[in-house]
Amino acid sequence: MKDKRPGPRAQTKVEVQPEPSNVVELVPGIYQLRGEKPGSHVYLIKGATKNVLIDTGVAVKFSVLKRQLAEPGLRIRDVNLIILTHEHYDHIGATAFFHRTAVVAAHRLAANKLELQDEFVTFRKYRDQPGKPFWVDVWLEDGSMIDLGNYELQVIHTPGHTSGCICLYEPRAGLLFTGDTVFAGGTLSEIAVGGNVSDYVNSVRRLSNLKIRQIYPGHGKVSSTPDEDLPKAIVYAQTMLDDCKTFFEAFIKTRRLQDKLGSAFGYWTQPRDKEK
Repeated sequence: MKDKRPGPRAQTKVEVQPEPSNVVELVPGIYQLRGEKPGSHVYLIKGATKNVLIDTGVAVKFSVLKRQLAEPGLRIRDVNLIILTHEHYDHIGATAFFHRTAVVAAHRLAANKLELQDEFVTFRKYRDQPGKPFWVDVWLEDGSMIDLGNYELQVIHTPGHTSGCICLYEPRAGLLFTGDTVFAGGTLSEIAVGGNVSDYVNSVRRLSNLKIRQIYPGHGKVSSTPDEDLPKAIVYAQTMLDDCKTFFEAFIKTRRLQDKLGSAFGYWTQPRDKEK
């Protein structure tokens, strides 16, 4: 009896599904180069006059970033301008690799820390992340405008997460690049070294006054519902402020009690007069 098993050509082929690309064109000429932990997303804008990167991710992922840039047809030397949303290692790490050909810009409060290589605020040493020193060529201010021909970016100083945080607003398309200031769903970042909760409240309120169609954050998914997300972010920010007030009120009460009863902690107590 003959073997009726199918031959090699008759066997069903297993189709290998291609891995989803980590480069997504969000709108014409604007790409999200998706980051993986611990890095941030990087955004590429192919401008009519210059090509811009918003943040650069971590240094150890530079080779990945290089491959991602190749998908829309760019090389490292094709990037003309880098804008850093703030000074943390996961957003600035690969910047030094672009320094020969690109101009680097950041808000002046972030630029000062980066110029001084303040690793306490960048968290680079704390997270044990490698990195090369670099300098900031352009110190940005709130309200600065960057014209790319087909797009324009308005710098909005949004302190809170850190003192040097900025968002970049494209008013004609209604796009907001937020870094770590606000994420999809209205989620806010932590108050890091140099940050301030009351500044955060004010920053989110400022953003809520803009006409925004999409939010492009430094982590997580893109938001197409900014009208829902930003009111939530305001509530979250105010809640953080209220929680801080509650904490410090409890702290002051404890301190007053320690002053009354005496304490082993010398900095909490007033020296008592010696009995005569």
